[in-house]
Amino acid sequence: EGWQNHQFWGSGEFALPFGDYEVNITVPADHILDATGELQNRKEVFSKEMMKRYEQARKSYDKPVIIVTQEEVEELEKGFSDKKKTWKFKANNVRDYGFATSRKFIWDMQAVRIGSRDVMAVSLYPKEGNPLWEEYSTKAVASTLKSYSKFTFDYPYSKAISVHARNQGMEYPMICWNYGRPNEDGTYSDRVKYGMISVIIHEVGHNFFPMIVNSDERQWGWMDEGLDTFMQYLAEQEFGEAFPKAIAPNEKYPSRRGDPSKIVPYMSGDQNTISPIMSNPENVYQLGPNAYAKPATALNILRETVMGRELFDHAFKTYAQRWKFKHPTPEDFFRTMEDASAVDLDWYWRSWFYTTDYVDIGVKGVKKYYVSDKPGKRMREYMAARNISESDLPPLVYLAEEGSEDFDPELKGKNPLETSQTLKEFMMDNMTAEERKSIKEPKYFYEVTFDKPGGIPMPLIVEYTYADGTRENITYPPEIWRKNDKEVKRVIASEKEITGIVVDPKAETADIDVTNNAWPKKEQQSDFDKFKKSIKGK
Repeated sequence: EGWQNHQFWGSGEFALPFGDYEVNITVPADHILDATGELQNRKEVFSKEMMKRYEQARKSYDKPVIIVTQEEVEELEKGFSDKKKTWKFKANNVRDYGFATSRKFIWDMQAVRIGSRDVMAVSLYPKEGNPLWEEYSTKAVASTLKSYSKFTFDYPYSKAISVHARNQGMEYPMICWNYGRPNEDGTYSDRVKYGMISVIIHEVGHNFFPMIVNSDERQWGWMDEGLDTFMQYLAEQEFGEAFPKAIAPNEKYPSRRGDPSKIVPYMSGDQNTISPIMSNPENVYQLGPNAYAKPATALNILRETVMGRELFDHAFKTYAQRWKFKHPTPEDFFRTMEDASAVDLDWYWRSWFYTTDYVDIGVKGVKKYYVSDKPGKRMREYMAARNISESDLPPLVYLAEEGSEDFDPELKGKNPLETSQTLKEFMMDNMTAEERKSIKEPKYFYEVTFDKPGGIPMPLIVEYTYADGTRENITYPPEIWRKNDKEVKRVIASEKEITGIVVDPKAETADIDVTNNAWPKKEQQSDFDKFKKSIKGK
């Protein structure tokens, strides 16, 4: 749609076209400055020592090289230069411009190999950011560029800069501002550390969405924030894998958004304050869950549970490459994901993006049957209504439901051939001894009814537990709900007795109510009982 003049009300951001910039910025001579674009006069504004360190940084792929040290910054802070320097930049094919300048900036850089070229990962921060920023900022920038490039396209710009800001996270082409400040004594909590790493990953990631895949943020906030938060989740997990010591004792990076269980409180909340993802950012009550967390979770579930990683990753990369340096709409995203994967996802977009429905799937009931040679109540009623006897019927095999008036406890533990003469005669007449020997003979027969109180159809992920302690996981595709959106039944013939059934055992679908997920039904602790347990012994 190009440039638009919709009023800015605070939540919807901006829609901008691409352009080429030539920018000259004159600042005090003791300032350190970096900005969107290629620095044209580096030798004029760098000292000889800075140039030496910069050349080292261009060859350092495993750790940052400090271009301006903390000691040098502390010396600069003692006075003010009355001289000036002009920093000259050129930036091609960018949709905005940003720069940061201060005499207080420590400056470090390292090279990142992206495809066939090197990109510089850069950080600017005051001494108040240390030791946290020197340890993690550029490391996070470099890791982000690798992860995002792997899943989308090779980062096309020459650098990505992370600038320390005490209480801000904001993005521009090639440069972003990020929070995360230690205490005055240099200590910091895990919350501060992970908050800083995550916001750097998120804001650097905005170079891809929407700075390159240039959606209209004013109209569709989720197209940049949601896609970026989804990619942030993938990048955070890869950061944790690359730097296990940084996240210890955690085994995986503690992402705040992306895991299905994290969106449950929002999707199970008051419907009066929930809007569809496909809402203008100015028209939603809870922008964070609506535009960031829910679309990120939806895409994560689509990748992990519905499509599978390989197919999803191919389709997502196709979208990113097809629409880089262009202006996609939601329909372009939806169509490309389907076009590239050859998977019909209309049902998924409709339920997750266009409604405020939620996921709730449970086990409604389980019936257990045994093979019998005696007709049950329903068959006897059938024969009576037609005035026929059992001898008038063709050879039949009957099932007796456990607990019903037809059930004989003697049937338990026996093979079907022991309890049905008709079945035994059929096998003897129609199968060889070798065939009879190889056939599996289930002892237990179940009819399991699954219901769906929630509006969103999802794959039915079921874990069956058997009497011998073994478990079996079966995933029924979402198409199982096509003909009946309320409940479906599965008939199971098993050689082993089923003792437990759990729907979504690994919390993969954002099911908002797990009290109906198990058979036998698990007793749920009340909030009061949980409180008593938490204070016991105190």
